[in-house]
Amino acid sequence: MASLLATAGVTALAGTAVAASTLGGAAAEKGRYFGAAVAANHLGEAAYASTLDTEFNSVTPENEMKWDAVEPNRNSFSYGSADQIVSHAQSRGMKVRGHTLVWHSQLPGWVGGLGAADLRTAMNNHITQVMQHYQGKIHSWDVVNEAFQDGSSGARRSSPFQDKLGNGFIEEAFRTARAADPAAKLCYNDYNTDGVNAKSTAVYNMVKDFKARGVPIDCVGFQSHFNSASPVPGDYRANLQRFADLGVDVQITELDIEGSGSAQASSYINVVNACLGVSRCTGITVWGVTDKYSWRASGTPLLFDGNYGKKAAYTAVLTALGGSGSGGGGGGGNAACTVSYSRTADWSDRFNGQVTVTAGSAAITGWTATVTVASPQKISTTWNGTPSWDSSGNVMTMKPNGNGSLAAGASTSFGFTVMKNGNSSAPTLGSCTAS
Repeated sequence: MASLLATAGVTALAGTAVAASTLGGAAAEKGRYFGAAVAANHLGEAAYASTLDTEFNSVTPENEMKWDAVEPNRNSFSYGSADQIVSHAQSRGMKVRGHTLVWHSQLPGWVGGLGAADLRTAMNNHITQVMQHYQGKIHSWDVVNEAFQDGSSGARRSSPFQDKLGNGFIEEAFRTARAADPAAKLCYNDYNTDGVNAKSTAVYNMVKDFKARGVPIDCVGFQSHFNSASPVPGDYRANLQRFADLGVDVQITELDIEGSGSAQASSYINVVNACLGVSRCTGITVWGVTDKYSWRASGTPLLFDGNYGKKAAYTAVLTALGGSGSGGGGGGGNAACTVSYSRTADWSDRFNGQVTVTAGSAAITGWTATVTVASPQKISTTWNGTPSWDSSGNVMTMKPNGNGSLAAGASTSFGFTVMKNGNSSAPTLGSCTAS
């Protein structure tokens, strides 16, 4: 079922009440996609490709479609890495978002040196060539990216396009894009526009003007990079809705949220619920598959840890989308729990791990969690729980040692020592089952 539901556009199987078990499948049942930014050079890593293929139903090339990658020299196009991502996605029924055509960053040097007339020709040629190369393969394009300044001015950002072509360059880019691929959805994409503020209002006013004058624009992308200093704004949903009310789709295009545990999970839930609450929010893309390759790796901002373990945020997102990772076990109703892992001590021959079990939005009376170590590792000691083992001795199922009751949102933990035997990799956590 997981592989079936991971394909784009698949809806719930008729006559069943089984919740989807993947992010893409659960989102599809809500009429949306759930995607990830992808780097071509990681597709050869088995765990990376497996996680991508199982969990997501949309991809965005992280860097492979940017101007410096596809047109490093004028009118000399290089599509190899981008083609690899598109082919991978298409072979698995995934949608593709194109990112990005006109942006001030990651421009090859020759672009900035052009005069106005040459720059206009080069911009329109770049849009046309790239979009026609991928015509019929791209669901949505970020036509123009990050064209507005941060802060309270609402002004345009200085760039070769803005400085030499003036305010009209965005409209021209969108008109050129529509001619190049009439079927693709055309998006404007930016960051720090997630709440109602001067920057988002400037974008809003541009979109409103475009719609009034018939300038082709179909969607607005909200990057949604969050951390403790820049949290999910309280008016996030309202801001998405005001754009949708202009007659455009809204997409969450580059989501990542620094943090860990229940706080990170709660922020992810807020984002998912905001999208689900806006009918024209068509999908969510997280900016990467695993923390270890994130551009903000030290902030552990994604749904899978560096060993592709599902974090508390993963389970929270899946649950918010209406999916289930535990096969419906346990006491039914709202009984749910999440697990997260941390390494608490490390020696040359062994390390200590701790698993934190957190109840969901309702109190639970018991829980079960599984921990798998990679052979030839062995767990030598445990505490704060009652373990049982599979025949290999590598999969430990942990239950509470005594009373397993937890109030809604409350946590407990258990620990163990892993003998490395030459392998220091972190264990893999299974789903937490609550009762």
